[in-house]
Amino acid sequence: MLRITRTWLPALSFAVIAFGALRPAAAQSDRDFLDARTAFEKGDRIRLDALAPKLADHVLAPYVEYWQRKLNLDNATDAEINAYLARWSKTPLAERLRVDWLKSLGKRGQWAAFGALYPPPSGEDAELACYGIQYRRQRDGNAPLADAKPLWFTGQSTPDACEPLFAALIAANELSADDRRARFRLAAEAGNVRLAQSIAVDLPPDERITLREFAPVDANPGAALSRGTEFRWKERAGANLALYALERAARADAAGVRAAWEKQRGRLTDADRSYGNARIAYHAARQQYPLAAQWFREAGSAASTDALRAWRARAALRAGAWPDVLAAIESMPSAEQEESTWRYWKARALSATGRTADALPLYAGLANEISFYGMLSAEALGQRQDLASAPLEATSEALATFGANPSVRRAVKLASLDMRPESQREWLSVVRGLPDDALLLAAEYARREGLYDRAINTAERTSTRHDFNLRYMAPFRAEFIAAAQDNAVDVSLLLGIARQESRFAADIVSSAGAVGLMQLMPPTAKWVAKQLNRPDYRPSQIADASLNTQFGAFYFKYWLERLDRMQPLAAAAYNAGPGRAQAWRAATPLEGAVWVETIPFNETRDYVKKVLANAMVYSRFLDLAYVPLRTRLGTVPPRGSNAPVAANGDP
Repeated sequence: MLRITRTWLPALSFAVIAFGALRPAAAQSDRDFLDARTAFEKGDRIRLDALAPKLADHVLAPYVEYWQRKLNLDNATDAEINAYLARWSKTPLAERLRVDWLKSLGKRGQWAAFGALYPPPSGEDAELACYGIQYRRQRDGNAPLADAKPLWFTGQSTPDACEPLFAALIAANELSADDRRARFRLAAEAGNVRLAQSIAVDLPPDERITLREFAPVDANPGAALSRGTEFRWKERAGANLALYALERAARADAAGVRAAWEKQRGRLTDADRSYGNARIAYHAARQQYPLAAQWFREAGSAASTDALRAWRARAALRAGAWPDVLAAIESMPSAEQEESTWRYWKARALSATGRTADALPLYAGLANEISFYGMLSAEALGQRQDLASAPLEATSEALATFGANPSVRRAVKLASLDMRPESQREWLSVVRGLPDDALLLAAEYARREGLYDRAINTAERTSTRHDFNLRYMAPFRAEFIAAAQDNAVDVSLLLGIARQESRFAADIVSSAGAVGLMQLMPPTAKWVAKQLNRPDYRPSQIADASLNTQFGAFYFKYWLERLDRMQPLAAAAYNAGPGRAQAWRAATPLEGAVWVETIPFNETRDYVKKVLANAMVYSRFLDLAYVPLRTRLGTVPPRGSNAPVAANGDP
């Protein structure tokens, strides 16, 4: 029995009183911090400077000082910036301020100060890279200009800092007409019309396209290509404009512009014709047109970019043309071929073309990867994957030491103040480069703090020692099980969706406005409430774990039933909308794995793979009946076989 002495009692009373006094003080301090953030966002330097002294001892003091420096960047002194960098050298903010300051110096041409801090340890973006080349050019002469040339080749607009370098390259004829035409095409491919046109009007005379010539093509590119009268066919400009018209028309309807392309392509050089063939085949493949694989054959070696090679393989998969699948993959550079996606499909193509023995090593190499294609490869070998964990016994002392790290304290505090991106950056600065044991300790600490997203992401970083219970944790398990039972849906699928959608951060709100564990959009939640006859529902309840899982389960089950109970279609519908999931069906039955791999949206394709792979792991951890991934994928029935009809009021 604990004996409390008289001398201890007053101390205890004082501690309790002091702790009680600290809580409102800490809350006030946090309110001041949030007020300081608001002042920064509004550019209110006076208010920010007034709040800063109150926050000098706050755990997030580096942020307040960073905001002060940021708002006064163009008037700051080297001494002020260097003092901040020295004081907060171990924070992500120090590197952000270093980059901000370097850009400010570069913009003002203060090269001596620029050189003292350049380059930043964390690397550089295009803008800073161009300032760096400007700095080296004024120091070393024109030799560094060559480093600017690779930055030219992009379909995106480039920072103003790069423009004088590009102008110098053009003046020195180091950016040739071919280089400029290449960027014109990249811009057109990226849908960056303004950039494409700005490049075209500045090309050499025989390739130059005026804004007047662009006008009828932009109005109706397919019709312009069919007429052919808007193009100066005997000059390079005519080919440039025709290929621009093809790109714009094919982006909307590759099959619809095919006849116009066939009518005019004979006017072009072999190289331009092959390029056009590759572009229309690419868009046809992304639009899942059945003849896309055949059209890729016309492109030949012109299908030479990462995107074209990938969609050449996907078009062949969709068409069931296994020799073409194999040829497309074998045309990829070795690094591309080593991606798990193409190793799996190469194995499938080898098996389908009678080379089963050659496929087995590829399956075996993938079978231990806890991933969509790793699971399919294990099944192809008749195996089930081993998910044995080697958890770390985290002592209370080790956890306390880790938690005392100032960066960890900032990450936790930022998360509590709903500053998730900043919290994630702080956390990443701690775990980057850690060995496996330290990563597992960090993941366990995050789990205990309720930072489930950081716990999962950190546990996923281990190389040889893994804890799958941390990687695939299932917080709010009772709510998910209840939602699954109430809606007669597989709980492993709900957990798989939540792991991918929110990483179990119950209060998360996406940039699009989706809320909670199952990332429900407010209009969707309102619609579900109506279907469930829940007049008591209020938008303020959407983040509640119990309601969010119930509504998410209902919405998923609703579309699962209307999409032939096909799990990949329902997962795609949850991410991209049921109309798209339905439209992506083929005219004939299609193997589920092929259907997934040929989803046109990169995000949705990756999402469906991860949701189904997650579900496989959760099913095993929950001791549910084993359902092979190939069975979950099934065979997707043809388009229109059970077309979903949007319910009244469904978003």
